[in-house]
Amino acid sequence: MPTTVEMYDEATKLKGAGKLDEAVVKLNEILAIEPGHVLSHSALGVILQRLGRLDEAIAHATKVCELEPNDPFSFTQLSVICQRCGKIQEAEDAMARAHMLQGGGRH
Repeated sequence: MPTTVEMYDEATKLKGAGKLDEAVVKLNEILAIEPGHVLSHSALGVILQRLGRLDEAIAHATKVCELEPNDPFSFTQLSVICQRCGKIQEAEDAMARAHMLQGGGRH
């Protein structure tokens, strides 16, 4: 059985080849084995947003923030996905959190 690293590499190749639905399947297989696999949640946020599966995309991006609550990039990615999904207030809130974590905001 391949490792989660090997599976993630395969998902990345599928994404790069434009096989987004297949990449989603592979990433979900990883999450079935390792539910807290941050890279898979992050990739799913991006891919699902591209596929128009907006609620799922936001859910995965939010999960990344839960798993990495002190990582400004996680909140930046959530902000971008929310913005692209038309959730402007949520995007602004996530960006404010990213700035706060970077030391650029006072909250």
